[in-house]
Amino acid sequence: MNKLTNKKDFIGIDISKDVLDVSVIGPETKVGFQDLKVKNDISGFEKVTSWLTKLGKPLNDCLFCMEHTGTYGLLFFAWLAQKEIDFCVEPGLQIKRSLGITRGKNDKVDARRIADYARTHREKLKTFELPTNLILQLKQLLTYREQCVKMRTSLKNSLKHHLQYQQVSGLTSISERISMQIHEQDQIVADIEKQILEVIESDAQTKKNLELARSVKGIGLIIAAFMLVSTNNFSSFENGRKYACFAGIAPFENVSGSSIRGKKKVSHLGNRTIKTLLSNGANSAAKWDPQLRKYYQRKQQEGKDHKLIMNAIANKLIHRVFAVVNRQSPYVQIFEHNF
Repeated sequence: MNKLTNKKDFIGIDISKDVLDVSVIGPETKVGFQDLKVKNDISGFEKVTSWLTKLGKPLNDCLFCMEHTGTYGLLFFAWLAQKEIDFCVEPGLQIKRSLGITRGKNDKVDARRIADYARTHREKLKTFELPTNLILQLKQLLTYREQCVKMRTSLKNSLKHHLQYQQVSGLTSISERISMQIHEQDQIVADIEKQILEVIESDAQTKKNLELARSVKGIGLIIAAFMLVSTNNFSSFENGRKYACFAGIAPFENVSGSSIRGKKKVSHLGNRTIKTLLSNGANSAAKWDPQLRKYYQRKQQEGKDHKLIMNAIANKLIHRVFAVVNRQSPYVQIFEHNF
């Protein structure tokens, strides 16, 4: 039985950069909502617990619920985890769609809606587990690397245009300076990747899972590291199918009654970053893995679209990674023999 079903009071929190809008409601709606606004810092968090104590609501009987808000809620999550207070972090779109037709919007109303969502769906909710410090470090490094790669790509595109100008104007200083900036970004990205590897190697189990994931052709350091972060070291997803859904590469049926017989499609709600990384890995695997190369050629002869085949290969890569991590042994390439 889910321990959250025994909770008596439900606290919805709308998180913004500077403030938290807090709303509490009991199991019955007769009393109504009680609201509070505090700063998004440690002093504000302490005010929330003091306020709940004055209302006669023990923290053990309370369930905190909030939306994913990126870094804005990270400090609050860590504070709740340190205080051993049960809390849930739900996707904003899921909360929004569960409310049905709504009118109007402000932070106070959003906090009330989140509290009502927690009260209504308490049997299905799961407590949020804060990632380890190692996973948080990896996430920050991967985010910084992504920013640097985008900056480097922008510089490379700019260099192409200025080289065209240079042929007519004869001015070389701009292209030389951009080339230096690109070289600097190359060094920064290399240093970040080195630091990512050092962080992973500081923990034996994380290091082993990285090596297992990289034993699959098409899975490099960055893809493996991102999978470690997004799966909380392969503990947040039960199997590869669920992770494929998260990545947005798992196909779903589009069938209803006898009139609708659509093609299977992937969801547009997947994580775009890992989807892009896995697409790059699939391209590499289709080139260097003999089995997947034959698979690609066979599907191409059948008239399948290139993107569809790459999506299927990316799906295979996910299942291979989860398989080697679950059995804790490297991927073994099976060679075909002609008899």
